Amino acid sequence: MIVKTPASSFPRQGIAHIPALLFSLLLILFLPSCKPDNIQDGKATYFDLKGYFDKDIKRLSKLNHPILKSVTHNDVTETKRVIINNWELELNLFIQSDINKPAWRDSYTVQNTGNAIFYRAKTPDLKTRFIAINKNGNKIKWILIYNYTKNMLYQTSETLSYFPDSAYIIQKYQKVRVLKANRYLIKGFLN
Repeated sequence: MIVKTPASSFPRQGIAHIPALLFSLLLILFLPSCKPDNIQDGKATYFDLKGYFDKDIKRLSKLNHPILKSVTHNDVTETKRVIINNWELELNLFIQSDINKPAWRDSYTVQNTGNAIFYRAKTPDLKTRFIAINKNGNKIKWILIYNYTKNMLYQTSETLSYFPDSAYIIQKYQKVRVLKANRYLIKGFLN
């Protein structure tokens, strides 16, 4: 049995219900604007880095060839021949460097030289600072990406190089405040 209590039986203490009302109103007004900034609105403004790597990940997964992978952390290197089971995870830093976000539509200068396209960040607050893509016709020969982030807690720089038919290289420097700096170098040779 459900018992309904009349609204007038709840005690009202002055304007105690107004903060809840204001919070609800603000939530209704601002919730629609909280969309992920990686939603595409149709045509990509810049080179579709995410789409390119999604296709290449499928190609690499089908090949299922072992690669020679070398990982260096602060001058200590380990090299192994491995089969990559999750190429999306392996190339995630490249995918995260995609600059096709509506909020960044006019945030990069574009220089097209025919065989190469260069994207440079107009402001230093963008993580992806530089992308260079070299093509031979419609075929990508290589992609170079430079990412940089610095704030009061840490500093990170990444240089990502991708050669579709032969190798990928990830160079990363990371300095967290009050901790020692870390340097990483990851090389994957596809042949």
